Amino acid sequence: MIFITKNHLSSKSPKVSYLDKSDLIYGNPEHRSWILDEAKNGAKFGIWESQTGKWKFSINHWEYCRILEGKSIITDQKTGKSFTVKAGDSFVLQPGFSGIWEALEKTKKEFIAQ
Repeated sequence: MIFITKNHLSSKSPKVSYLDKSDLIYGNPEHRSWILDEAKNGAKFGIWESQTGKWKFSINHWEYCRILEGKSIITDQKTGKSFTVKAGDSFVLQPGFSGIWEALEKTKKEFIAQ
C-alpha cells in the first residue's frame, strides 16, 4: 500500500520536462512529474504538474486522472468538444486520444496510467 500525504512529494525529486516547440500553442510550461509506484506490467501511479500554457498532445495508453489543484481546459481534436477540469474532477483518457490542453492555472493531477 502506498499512502500519500502533502509532504510526501517534498522528499522526492520530480522529473522536469518541457514540450517540443511544435506542440506549443502559447507559453512554455514546465512540467514536473513524480512516479510514486510502477508495476512490472508498465502501470504507473504518480503526480503530474504543469505551469500555465497551451499545447497539443496525444496519448497511446489508458490514463485515469484526478485534478488536485488548478484549472485546465481539455479539447478533443476529433470532436472539438472542450471540458473544463478543476480540483476534485476525475476523467479517463483513452488510447488514441488527441487534443489540446490549456492550463489556465498551475494544474496538478494524480494519475494511474497503463
